[in-house]
Amino acid sequence: MRTRLPYVLLAPALVVMLGLVLYPLLYNVYLAFSGMNLYQFRDPPFVGLRNFREILSSHELYGVFGKTVVWTVVNVTFHVVIGVALALLLNRPLRGRSLYRALLILPWAMPQFITALTWRGLFNYEYGAVNLILGRLGLPAVPWLTDATAAFSAAIVANIWLGFPFMMVVALGGLQSIPHEMYEAAAIDGASGWQRLRLLTLPMLRPVLVPAVALGTIWTFNNLNVLWLVTDGGKPANQSHILVTYVYNQAFSLYRYGYAAAFSLVIFAILLVFLVLFLRATRAEQAAA
Repeated sequence: MRTRLPYVLLAPALVVMLGLVLYPLLYNVYLAFSGMNLYQFRDPPFVGLRNFREILSSHELYGVFGKTVVWTVVNVTFHVVIGVALALLLNRPLRGRSLYRALLILPWAMPQFITALTWRGLFNYEYGAVNLILGRLGLPAVPWLTDATAAFSAAIVANIWLGFPFMMVVALGGLQSIPHEMYEAAAIDGASGWQRLRLLTLPMLRPVLVPAVALGTIWTFNNLNVLWLVTDGGKPANQSHILVTYVYNQAFSLYRYGYAAAFSLVIFAILLVFLVLFLRATRAEQAAA
């Protein structure tokens, strides 16, 4: 009876997890091989690999994938650089440090949709604060939300503002775990501030930053809310989509449910390959060190 008790206690949570994770995943696989759409909703036909062939032969896929890579790399790079830089500042003796920490963590604490809509207002062509500041500086106003490149850039700025506090908190926790005696020994050995940062601080931060970067990459790659809300659904003319917003548009604007389900499996495969390669590269680097 004692050996059965843990399984009995775990059973409700297991049932809920199966219902919330496994069933939707299996149903999504079923939809990926069907031709479900708005006109064939109740009894969708089986189409085999047709959705996948259409996805892989589409030139639009590779354009959207390229934008997704740019979106992910730029955002994660700025998240890490800004987060680590702020963590280094906040780890030093500083008056009002607790207040600064609370203020800098606000972007992460606020709901994403509120932040995204706020940034969309800031980038308004006529009344937005960004163009008003440009006008005060004698620079021309930018059509942030009606030009494809500008709209994509505006969404990146908004997401950078949202994401750096997470990396800051992770890096700050890693910095506080480094023994102060190591810095004292390095200073006695004559190491400069840059050498201490490059040879001591950053290597000691690597164990906490590597999983944070992996998580941040996956979250940013799949971030639907910010780009969708800032660009108002991929505007102008669906030119500012990344993969997840493109799939969302196919499913809930064009009602191509089977195609969207197949596309979501392609995204899952891309992320799975990235994660395997990232973990393999990380292990190889640790082994070499």
